[in-house]
Amino acid sequence: MTVPTTSRRTALTLAAGAAFALTPAPAAFPAARHTGPTTLPRFAYAGCYTTPERNGHGKGIAVFRVDAPGRWHQIDVTDTLPNPSFLALDHTQSYLYAVHGDLDQVSAFAIDHRTGRLTPVGTQLSQGTNPVHLTPTPDNRRILVANYATGTLAVLPRATDGRLRPADQVIELTGTPGPHRTQQTGPHPHHIPLAPDQRHVLVPDKGTDRIHHFTYDTAAGRLTPATPATTTVRSGAGPRHIAYHPHLPRAYVADELNSQVTTYTYDRTTGALTPRAWLPTLPSTYTGDNTAAGIQLTPDARFLFVSNRGHDSVAAYRVRDDGTLHTPRWTPTGGRQPRFFTLDPAGDTLYAANQASDTIVAFHITPEGRLEPVGRTVSTGSPVCVVFSTRSRLP
Repeated sequence: MTVPTTSRRTALTLAAGAAFALTPAPAAFPAARHTGPTTLPRFAYAGCYTTPERNGHGKGIAVFRVDAPGRWHQIDVTDTLPNPSFLALDHTQSYLYAVHGDLDQVSAFAIDHRTGRLTPVGTQLSQGTNPVHLTPTPDNRRILVANYATGTLAVLPRATDGRLRPADQVIELTGTPGPHRTQQTGPHPHHIPLAPDQRHVLVPDKGTDRIHHFTYDTAAGRLTPATPATTTVRSGAGPRHIAYHPHLPRAYVADELNSQVTTYTYDRTTGALTPRAWLPTLPSTYTGDNTAAGIQLTPDARFLFVSNRGHDSVAAYRVRDDGTLHTPRWTPTGGRQPRFFTLDPAGDTLYAANQASDTIVAFHITPEGRLEPVGRTVSTGSPVCVVFSTRSRLP
């Protein structure tokens, strides 16, 4: 495996990748207390960049009380290691985990359900440089981590008090680098979600134009290469994130470097992907630089959204009954470089995190899939991830 150096997500050419999203896993260890799909979030947590190398203006993980869609009140900023970027809650929403961009660490925090405040409970090595994504396993006993710069995946056990133990599995990805000289210097995994079946783990690799296929064995707590082991995508596409249709055998991948969304047939038995169609994330009239970033489906799977950095927009695709996509419409995000966006737990409000504008902007999703600004703009330094907690009281 070629070990790449840490690279910056700079604007490239007129293309930027199709996006993808993650379906949350069910709870275990201990059992989660489900609040229902329409429960409004009580607290929001925003990860950020803090270092000059990342043009970071953040100070740590910002904690907000959510009073209504688009109306947030900042409670606290939790001091952390530099660049607490991507965040994830365990399935009980009792602990928050953060990877630290450009470092080799994962941090754990206990959540006070009465106040929303965070208490650090330790850090653990991510077994690679620049971890960019993490997710809890279905049984809530481990955290899966993707290390972008060194092309490694790690499985970190969780203790019952939320602390992380040293990795009991590390996988080095292999593959021929893609044609982009600076963005594809070797394996660069960018996303490590579980599929809706909670067994398959498909990892988009921006550096080698591949999607790596694994199965997760809950009993053993290990990732195992699947058959087929990879899906090869278009040369120079740079697959970044993946989203799964909740009902149909479809998956959607955001190809960062050529600004397209790829629709795949997803084999729920083997985890194999077969490409069906490609659509751009940009209007044909746009001639500037762009890279695609986030991707997510609404809970009813009627609409797919992808964010564009450069065009600074969200592309909204209506999903046909067979899972294919209509030509998108575009909405400005009200800021620059929307590296991340997410939907609230009810699925009717989209929050765009404008990294270069230090803002989070809320949009109501209309029944037609249009995005309408709602509430006030939330100010916070260099936001790059937002997660919501719906827990409102102590156990």
